Amino acid sequence: MKQIFINLPVRDLLASVKFYTQLGFVPNPVFSFDDQKCMAWSDQILLMLQNYEMFQTGNGKPIPNPKEHTNSSYTLPVESVEQMNLMVEAALQAGGLEILPKIEETFMQVRTISDLDGHIWGIIYLDMIKFSALKS
Repeated sequence: MKQIFINLPVRDLLASVKFYTQLGFVPNPVFSFDDQKCMAWSDQILLMLQNYEMFQTGNGKPIPNPKEHTNSSYTLPVESVEQMNLMVEAALQAGGLEILPKIEETFMQVRTISDLDGHIWGIIYLDMIKFSALKS
C-alpha cells in the first residue's frame, strides 16, 4: 500500500490534535508518541504533528515561522460544498483563520484556512463532471 506522511512542526501538540480532530482527522495511536501525534485523514494520508524539537531532528534546517513564511500548502478535497463549508466553520471555531476569499469557478470552490501554527490548507470541492467537460 502506498501512503504519505505529512510532517508538520507545531507549537502545542494537544491544541493541534484538537484542531485537526475538529476538521475530521482521526487520531492514530500507532504512530503517536509524547513528541509526535499522528492524525489520519485516510488509510493512505497521515498527518504527523511533531513538536519543534522532534521536527528539527528530522532535517537539521531552521524552521521558518509558518505565520510569516509559506513553505508549502496542502489541499483537502471534500465531497460537497456543504462539507467544505462545515469543515471551514469547524476550523474557524477551533482557532484557525480563513486567510483568502473563497474561490468560485464553474467546476470548483476553494476556501483557504491556516491552522493554529499558520500552516495553509485549501479545502476544495471539485465537481468532476463539470471539470471533465472543460477538458473535452
